Parts: sequence; structure tokens; C-alpha cells
Amino acid sequence: MAMNKEKSGAKVGGTKRVVLTVIGTAVFAVLSFLIAFPLLAGLVASFRPGVELIRKGLAINLDVRTMTLDNYIYLFGGNGGAQDSAKYFMWFRNSLFLTFITVVGTLVMCYFIAYGLSMYDFKLQGLLFFLVIATMMVPFEILMLPLYQEIIKLNLINTTWGVILPGLCGASTIFFFRQYMQGLPKELLDAGRIDGASEYGICLKIMLPITKPAFASMAILTSMGAWNNLLWPMLVYRDANKFTLPIGLNTLLTPYGNNYDVLIAGSMFSIIPVLIVFLMFQSYFVDGMTAGAVKG
Repeated sequence: MAMNKEKSGAKVGGTKRVVLTVIGTAVFAVLSFLIAFPLLAGLVASFRPGVELIRKGLAINLDVRTMTLDNYIYLFGGNGGAQDSAKYFMWFRNSLFLTFITVVGTLVMCYFIAYGLSMYDFKLQGLLFFLVIATMMVPFEILMLPLYQEIIKLNLINTTWGVILPGLCGASTIFFFRQYMQGLPKELLDAGRIDGASEYGICLKIMLPITKPAFASMAILTSMGAWNNLLWPMLVYRDANKFTLPIGLNTLLTPYGNNYDVLIAGSMFSIIPVLIVFLMFQSYFVDGMTAGAVKG
């Protein structure tokens, strides 16, 4: 009798797990479709002429008769679009340069700040970390005007450094690095000192390699933020030759005409760099995000 009850209980438990698995899979499948729909709709729309796009809007309707490569051909210099093509690749190049400098500078600065806040004990340590957290609660729209006035006084208007410097020490990046390092054993510092390593040697040769998952996670998120940044670069830049890709694509929408077809094609092509960065660091991404979320 006891064995029969155990078997029936195991069957019920197994059936319940199967049902929960099926329901969970269905729910996540629906959520995945809802998340991917705008991307798929934009991809399909990039192969449609402007007339069809205005008539049918963004919809996943694979009508081969109306699909064409003209938007991409025009964007890359064909069909008389050489001038617009030159502008597009100039915007693309400017965004690549700005994103690269921003990511490298932000990761380096935030790593050293978080290292000091997490690995050393000193007066006002808690207050300094609180101030870092407090800046995360202030919307950028409130800081925008004071930052703009400061950039003007520093004579950095219409320069790349004027765009990069205000966000070089991101509070969220410092917070993430600190939370990750809080879970690392401080005995590594003592072991390095016993072996005769300097403080910089411990920081760069012992602790830095351990934080690769955190670097990978922040590289993805920081590159996405820098690549898609529109408002601040638009305020700082005055020269059209320095426009980044979001600003340049925004110029395609004017009171005299809207090139939605070329705009969508350019937007879809602009996803490639961020996708490449994600594929490069995806093996570390989950580990870094999980460790940064639970340790501390």
C-alpha cells in the first residue's frame, strides 16, 4: 500500500511538473514573440518601398511582390544615393568611434572607482558610495542644463570629449562593479602582498582577470547606451560632420518630407555593431549579471 501511494504520488508530481513546464514554455514563447515582433516588423519593413510602408505600416506581412532591395541599394550608394550613402557611413563611423572611446573609458574609470570602494576600508567610504547611488535617482533631464553650461565653460561644445566626459563615470556601472567585487575574497589581496606584489599589481594582475564577467556585462550595456544615445550628442554637436548615427537618422524626418523607408533600413543596419558586441561577450554575460545581482 505504501509503495502504491509513493508511485501514485510520484506520477502526480511528474504530471504536475510536465504541465508547469508546458505552461512556462508557452508563456515564454508568447513573451519572446512580443519582444521580437518590433524587430521582425522593422526588418520586413526595411525591404518595402515607402508607399507600401505608409499604406500598411509596420506589419509582418511577407508579400514577396512588394519587397525590394532598393532601400539598401540607395543607402549604400546605388540609384543616385551616393551622397546620402557618404553621410550614412560618416554617421556610422562617428558612432563607432564615440562608442569605443566611451566603453573603454567608462569601464576603466568605473573599475578603479569600484575597486577602491570595495577592497579598501577608509573614512567616509559609506558616504561616498551613498552619493554614487544617489546620483542614480536623479533623472538626466534635471542634470542636462547644468552639464550643458559646464561644457560651454570648459570650451568643449561641439567636441567628442564634450559628449563623453559627463557620462564617463556611470553610477550604475560603478554600482555593478562594486557589487561584483564584494563577492570576491579579500584574502587574494593579502596573498598578493605576501608575494611582494604592489597595490597596482594586485589590482591589475590578480583582481582584474577575475572580473571578466563583470567587464563583459558592462561592455554590452555601456555600448548599447552609447550607440543609441541621441539627446546629449544632439545638444553638444553643432557640426553636421560630427553627427552620430541616431542624430543623422533623425535628420531624415523633416517638415518637407519623411524618408521612412531609408530610415528603417538604416536603423536595421545599425543593429549589427551592438549584435556583434553581444555575440562576443555573451559567454560571460549571464555569469556577470547573476553575480552582480546576488553578491554583496
